[in-house]
Amino acid sequence: MSGESTRRLVWDLPLRLFHWGVVVCVAGAWATAELGVEWFAWHRRFGYSLLVLVAFRVAWGFVGPEHARFSSFVRGPRAVAAYLRGIASREPTQTVGHSPLGALAVLAMLALLAVQALTGLFANDAIFNSGPLYGYVSSALSDRLTSLHKGNFDWLLALIALHLAAIAFYALWKRVDLVRPMITGRKRAADLPPGAGVASQRLWLAVALVAIAALALWWVIETAPAASMSFF
Repeated sequence: MSGESTRRLVWDLPLRLFHWGVVVCVAGAWATAELGVEWFAWHRRFGYSLLVLVAFRVAWGFVGPEHARFSSFVRGPRAVAAYLRGIASREPTQTVGHSPLGALAVLAMLALLAVQALTGLFANDAIFNSGPLYGYVSSALSDRLTSLHKGNFDWLLALIALHLAAIAFYALWKRVDLVRPMITGRKRAADLPPGAGVASQRLWLAVALVAIAALALWWVIETAPAASMSFF
């Protein structure tokens, strides 16, 4: 047997779309911030999309397919320590879903993404533009949240760099490809325990969760008080 018949679905389609959606949103938000104030509307759109994606992923961590659930991959300190003890070995360390170490990276990434998107709702650029919820806070608090928004992005970039370094380490040292499964959703059946895999991707539920998150964010933004900015 060869090809896809020797592989099993591990990463469901909604999870994969979330992953690559985050890549697009973070890159887009960074680019539009660098391009100047005339791109602020697009910066906002990328931020809104990112917030919806994070809200979806948190919910998916409880109701999604098995390997998307936090309960399937978040482990305690002992499991992380045991995994670290074998990390230097060149023997491939295949896991069905996220490894204990990868789980920490997932949680950290979600936390940083949430902080980035949420603080952006209250931030300002000290020129003409502000987040849609600027009217809920004082200008002083908005300035502090803006500083957090900028500083948190540096931490986010550092974590992304660490993530890319981990992918390279697993590919070159462990001979484990982490990228292809996140594109196709499938891993080699020979590397998985018998019966491992995703039976249902719950696409309808994913669509419903994204719609709920998007509608909730739209309502919050639409009902927010108008911003009144004064920097002089």
